[in-house]
Parts: sequence; structure tokens; C-alpha cells
Amino acid sequence: MLTSQDPAGQEQRGQGPQSEEPPKRRLLGRGAIEVSFEFFPPRTPAMEETLWKAIRRLEPLRPKYVSVTYGAGGSTRERTHATVARILSETTLVPAAHLTCVNATTFEIDDIIREYWDLGVRNIVALRGDPPEGVGERYVPTPGGYANAAALVGGLKNIAPFVTSVGCYPEKHPESPSVEADIDMLKAKVDAGADGAITQFFFDNDVYFRYLDRVRAAGITIPIIPGLIPINNFTQAAGFAKRSGASVPDWLGRRFEGLENDPETRHLVAAAVAAEQVLGLVDQGITSFHFYTLNRADLVYAICHLLGLRPAKAFTRKTEDGLADEAAKVAS
Repeated sequence: MLTSQDPAGQEQRGQGPQSEEPPKRRLLGRGAIEVSFEFFPPRTPAMEETLWKAIRRLEPLRPKYVSVTYGAGGSTRERTHATVARILSETTLVPAAHLTCVNATTFEIDDIIREYWDLGVRNIVALRGDPPEGVGERYVPTPGGYANAAALVGGLKNIAPFVTSVGCYPEKHPESPSVEADIDMLKAKVDAGADGAITQFFFDNDVYFRYLDRVRAAGITIPIIPGLIPINNFTQAAGFAKRSGASVPDWLGRRFEGLENDPETRHLVAAAVAAEQVLGLVDQGITSFHFYTLNRADLVYAICHLLGLRPAKAFTRKTEDGLADEAAKVAS
């Protein structure tokens, strides 16, 4: 899960809950918030229908960009490309294509990069990628390929001036020996030309802020955008966390305890948990967010509403005009 036209965001932390200043959430709705969304390419016609319902639902919120993932070992390369092309041709959205180093030589990847540029894509999420055998297996660079994400960023920038986002890991990548080693790798990506970074998802905001402090202390100044995953299914989210190295606080599990067969209450709890996290970040001065949507829109849309985002007037008018046309047809 690790978007972007200009992945910038304010990161000045507030004075904390004891401050006499009112919570910054009171200022929401005044244009300060920027969001981006991640989707994954569909494998079946039914999944494609679900994806495009989510895209159409979220498009009126005018995200800064939407990213499209690249499967383990490059397994969704063609579907990623097709999804990005359709977003470009059929929506007003700015797509950011994921690209990895896995299972391709530098020549093959460079050809993909040029194809994206010729297609009109200007934003790339550059990632090392997971081993073809899946997360948990030992990563071995592809012979003749880019060795890691830093090398991939350098290759991108040598070909065209893409706005390039990279991944970062507040609780360290599962294969990394330490957070310090991860920060060293992030610095290598920045030195290669990365414009911004998106974090792996986290559930405890203190994890993000501790990491942000360490990144800034290392002299890294690019935007570090928090990546958030709304919990539509706690068991699924916990599984993602285990594979990606993200911790799941005990209190979070307790909130969803006993709701396995109660989807209505589970959805309400999920909305409350998401609201608590995102508004807590806002109160500390964070104004840019990246959402791992899992191709589902409702919970993400609700969170964005809390953040003060509203459908663009052009989309609102289009909807109203469509309803008026339908009413006229019925009347006639």
C-alpha cells in the first residue's frame, strides 16, 4: 500500500490538548485540507464495477491526485496501465501510477516510464516492490534492473520531470533492521530526486509524530504525508498490518470486539475510529492526507466530509441538471 501533482502538506504541530487555543478542526471547511486516494486495479468485471463506483463517488471531492497500485512482482502491470489510462481519459482526476523495480530490467522499466509520459501521466509513486513470492520472502534485485527505490527515482528523473512520491515506514519496513536504516534509505530517495513521501498506514498518531521528528532531525525536508486506512473490516486490516509491519494497538481491537456479525454497528465504530484519528492529526496541524481506499468509497467520503471537503460545484450542478432532466422526462 504504499502518490501526486505536488504532494505538499503543512506539518506544524499544535500546542497539544492542554493548549488554550481552540482545536484546529474548528477551522475545517476553509480550504486548508488536501487529500489523495489510492485504488488498486480490478481483476474481474465485478471488481471493476466496484472500483469505478468508488472513483465516481470520490471524484467530486477533487483530490490532489489518485494513485493506482502495482501488484507484487509487477503482477498487475497491464491492469495498472489500463486503469491509469481510463482515469486520464474519462475523469477530471490526476492519476499517479505506481511503479516498482521487480521482475523487469532497467530497459523495460524505462520503456514503461516513457509510455506513461507519452500517455500524459506526470506523477509516479516509485517503490522497490514486494518479492514475486510475496511479503515475507527475501527480496533479490532483478538482474539488470533497478536495485531499489532510490535507483528507480533516479531513473525516473533522468527520463522526465515526473512529480515523484516514495514510501516511508514510521514503524520500519518489515525487512529493515531499524527505523534509522529506513530513514537512511528515505534520504537516498530524496537525494535521487523524490518530491514527497507517503507513510505506510498507522493507527496511533504518536507513531507518526515520533517518526516525523526523527526524519526532520535527519535533515529530510520533503512532505511526509500520513497514509491512513479506514477500517471497513478489522480482521482484514489487522492482517494487512501484520504483513506490513504496522502495529495494532490493543485498544483498537477492543473497539471492534464482538462485532464480527454486526456490520451496521461495525461500520459506525469504524467511522468513529477514523474520525478520531484524522481529527487528532488535524489538531496537530496536519493538512494533507493519503487514503488507502481498498476501492471502497463510503467511509473515505464520510471522513473527507468531516475534514470539510464538499463536492465541487461543477459536479453538484451536473447532478442537479441530471435530476431535472429526469423529472422533465417523467412529466412529459
